[in-house]
Amino acid sequence: MIHINKVSDQTGVTVRTLRYYDKIDLLKPASKTQGGHRLYSNEEIKKLQQVQFLKKIGFPLDEIKNMLTFSDWNWSESLKVQLSYILKEQENLKKIELLLCELIHGITLEGEENQTAIQKVMQLSNNDKEIQQFYRESVFNVRERKLLDKLPSMSSDSPDSLEWIALIGQLKRYMKDGPKATKVQNIIRRMDEKRLEDYEGEDEFLNKLWEIRKSPIQAKKMNLYPIDQGLLEFIDEAYSIYLAENGLQAE
Repeated sequence: MIHINKVSDQTGVTVRTLRYYDKIDLLKPASKTQGGHRLYSNEEIKKLQQVQFLKKIGFPLDEIKNMLTFSDWNWSESLKVQLSYILKEQENLKKIELLLCELIHGITLEGEENQTAIQKVMQLSNNDKEIQQFYRESVFNVRERKLLDKLPSMSSDSPDSLEWIALIGQLKRYMKDGPKATKVQNIIRRMDEKRLEDYEGEDEFLNKLWEIRKSPIQAKKMNLYPIDQGLLEFIDEAYSIYLAENGLQAE
């Protein structure tokens, strides 16, 4: 027989937890000492290991108790139900992960305006995904929809997305300096470099997307992160100055 303290040392299960298992009739000790200390045989140790394993894969204690008590328990059905539950939880956790990324990146873009970022991410999460899909399919052809999938995303931690978010956040902070400011024009230059790196020859697609971005109604249908109209107009003006100063023409 093994003393409860020794069982705790061997298995990592606290004495308090072992006492609780006894109380709820999940794992009864084989016997007790004259002083009332619980004693366990190898059979109980084996059952304890089963309890810990089933806990590890997500089963609640009341169900574990039934699983280990009834010989006719349908293990296959229980495992399938548990797997379905875990997959659903993974899906929910993925949604939470994306929302957290959007909020972190929203705060990066908005600067110190945390509440603004929260409100905008809340708006995104409440948008109708079916309307978004219908709008994409009605406005963009199949080839263009593939290009949409390559766009930077507020829910992505890819280097490309992070750089775009940082560039837009910097532009927002430098708006007070005016669209001709050197810092602003340097950011616009980098944006144009990235445009050429990722979408050279796709000016028609980008122009269509930019017009959608500047329309609050259409941007919402696309489920795009709500960028302030003042900032969008500032970017437009700064880009026009960039093109003019570099002897370029808007496509």
